[in-house]
Amino acid sequence: MQTLYSIDSMNGDVKPGEAVGILTKKIEQSRQIFTYLIYFITEVARYSETDARQKASKHLPTAADLNINTKIAGNELLWKIIEESSFKITVADLKPAHIIDTELLKKIYQQLVSSVEYKEYIEEQSRNSKTEKDILEFIFCNLMLPDEDFINHLEEHFIHWDDDAEMMNQLVLNFLHKSSHFNFTDILSQEKREFAKSLLETVLTKTDISMELIKPKLKNWDADRIAALDLIILQMGVCEFLFFETIPTKVTINEYIDLAKDYSTVQSGQFVNGLLDNIHKELSAENKITKKIFKNSTI
Repeated sequence: MQTLYSIDSMNGDVKPGEAVGILTKKIEQSRQIFTYLIYFITEVARYSETDARQKASKHLPTAADLNINTKIAGNELLWKIIEESSFKITVADLKPAHIIDTELLKKIYQQLVSSVEYKEYIEEQSRNSKTEKDILEFIFCNLMLPDEDFINHLEEHFIHWDDDAEMMNQLVLNFLHKSSHFNFTDILSQEKREFAKSLLETVLTKTDISMELIKPKLKNWDADRIAALDLIILQMGVCEFLFFETIPTKVTINEYIDLAKDYSTVQSGQFVNGLLDNIHKELSAENKITKKIFKNSTI
């Protein structure tokens, strides 16, 4: 969707292969943001050891300074992430430590330490996968994302943060819930990458077909006055109806309604819902939609 919007902003004037190049670049930008978010979470958790060292090295440390609880630095999920080979490779390649704001990191750690959730975490003597995951999720959802300074920090270093924010939030949460077998060097499986490329190329080459179906449904709407992103979303939906046999029509409609709500105007969700539903009914009545079920598909 973002790639198609970029191409639309260029008045569709792209050279052969350029669209896929833009898509590849956007996927890479998303990979960098995602890696940084995970890295920042791990650094907040590991800061307990830095805090303990600094306070113990005071000229006259207090008893409290000498007894900083560092349980979170040994968080089992934290170390599963840190020791994962693709994470090590990606961190070495992208060098997120070069852009991290240490004062911001310290600030969020201090907010963590003063929270009820953290105190309950360190008071629990045992470790279990749920509490290990929950405290890292708490750092991300309750401390990082609501912090205006952190968001400004992301916007400063990742110009596409606003476009990717919703997707990144969900991706990080999915990762924390199921981090095994995740490849930081390539956040898309080959199947999903091929799907994205195929959908992009189909939308671009089948514009005339999709717009022939969309324009009659606009009624009193002028296609030139409708939000460009809404038309792109509609074209993507129509192309999935017609040319992607493994994607159920219900999934297509629901996914593009959500995209319209998250990325376009306030009215876009309802607008896209109505248009896609009407087009779906028309195509179904004319037996123009053919779907197959491939159980092994992960798209």
